[in-house]
Amino acid sequence: MRRSTPLAILPPPSGNGWGDNAMPKFSGNLWYLFPELDLMDRFEAAAGAGFKGVEFHFPYQWPAAELAQKLSQHELVQVQINAPPGDWDAGERGLAALPGREGEFRKSVATAIAYAKALNCNRVHFMAGVFSDEVGREQAKGTFLENLNFAATACAEEGICALIEPLNPIDVPGYMIGDTLAARAVIDSVGHANLFLQYDLYHAVMNGEDIQAAIQGNLDVIGHMQVAGVPGRNEPDGGDLDYPALFMAIDDSGYDGWVGCEYTPRGGTLEGLGWASPWGIG
Repeated sequence: MRRSTPLAILPPPSGNGWGDNAMPKFSGNLWYLFPELDLMDRFEAAAGAGFKGVEFHFPYQWPAAELAQKLSQHELVQVQINAPPGDWDAGERGLAALPGREGEFRKSVATAIAYAKALNCNRVHFMAGVFSDEVGREQAKGTFLENLNFAATACAEEGICALIEPLNPIDVPGYMIGDTLAARAVIDSVGHANLFLQYDLYHAVMNGEDIQAAIQGNLDVIGHMQVAGVPGRNEPDGGDLDYPALFMAIDDSGYDGWVGCEYTPRGGTLEGLGWASPWGIG
């Protein structure tokens, strides 16, 4: 099932860089980068390093107005956020596929949309959750599909793309969607025009996927990308992948969204940004 890209369905807010010729557009994931700084100080550091867009997992412990002020002050675009994931410290990794938690999930959707609107952010990732053997997989799948339809509908009303992302079973055992094939099947089963794939190259490589083939085969539903090196989830500058060639292939594919730098620096963030210098970062 092929369908139009998110660009055709939800024109993003002006000034977010979509449609530029300068590709790829790398966004700094402030949950990972500049770990020596408080998050509120990472906006300035990201802008100073040349990033035009930023993303981070969970903004909810900070007032939205304060985050928005930082974005405006440093002329940054908030590219993506995650919806509240449940009890992260207890091992929860999302609510969307957890039967009996539907009310909590719907509240998380409302919270995420409120923050996304305040930050002028047009992508929200809804995490599926870790599958429990005590819950039948078919029951969990049914809950997942219904919750995603609700989230995609609510986001569409606000001009926000709803995203799901597969997490590889080595890093996140038991996650409801472990690979791109499974995520695509979920998107097609929900059948909502506002549900897209967050394609994380790190998880894809960990799963042994043919990256370029997966991008071409799912370009119609890819709403965001992320990258990190394999192994180790450090800078994308080594290992078995030719990252510069891969980034050029992403350009050639026609994808013109953002690529989030979601990796743990080996040392100082700035010192590790040499790989991004061809794109004006670092």
